[in-house]
Amino acid sequence: MISFRVILLLSILALGATFSPSSTSLATVFQRPSTTALNMAEEVKVGDKIPSVVLKEGQADYGAPVDVNIADLIAGKKVAIFAVPGAFTPGCSKSHLPSFITAQDELKAKGVEMTICVATNDAFVMEAWGRTSGGSDAGIIFLSDANAELSRALGLAIESDV
Repeated sequence: MISFRVILLLSILALGATFSPSSTSLATVFQRPSTTALNMAEEVKVGDKIPSVVLKEGQADYGAPVDVNIADLIAGKKVAIFAVPGAFTPGCSKSHLPSFITAQDELKAKGVEMTICVATNDAFVMEAWGRTSGGSDAGIIFLSDANAELSRALGLAIESDV
């Protein structure tokens, strides 16, 4: 099992400006200490290279999930990627996701072309969460990192036997 140290895995990636749903930068709010006993990555910063990892995108009506290479998907685009500990969890459903849903206009005004939500739930759960939460209607893409491959590639997973 994987447990996560951070609620938001990534703030804004690719070419530019920092997004903040309020006046405080996400990079400031969620910055981890410079050293950790867990030897995790410092943080993912604007402009960092995103590894070539295949995630899954769920399809409507229980269609077969589609493979999506995250690096290919975001190549040459300004994107906001955020990760949550789990779809349908109270904090993620009441706070984390809604903040990005309501910030879509602000993100677009700052040149963000795509917003992506990542979690370790399977693609069917991610599709259902996007559909029922209004996130998909707001234009957010929901991707499954079910085996935590992206999280591991970024050095942000904490392995656990729980």
